[in-house]
Amino acid sequence: MSEFIVYTEDKPDSLHVRQAARDAHLSWIKAPSDVTLLVAGPWLDDQGDMRGSLLIVDAADITTVQNWLADDPYLAAGLPASVMIKPYKWLLGQSTK
Repeated sequence: MSEFIVYTEDKPDSLHVRQAARDAHLSWIKAPSDVTLLVAGPWLDDQGDMRGSLLIVDAADITTVQNWLADDPYLAAGLPASVMIKPYKWLLGQSTK
């Protein structure tokens, strides 16, 4: 297994889209899958509004992460302006593994 960072940025003026899809997104992210969620949460703009997401996950490979993300209700709602997936190496701090 390998760790990955998933960083998304929402489209401008889309807080209402995020809020409408949030319950479905949270149910999806908590559901059992081939991806183990280590850390998850929204990142905030200067006004304290949610503007994107940061996830750290454990998966067999990047393709597994991409396939998992394809089912995210945020994606289905058209929320992300961008999605970045990068390999990650846990170095310091408490790991949840």
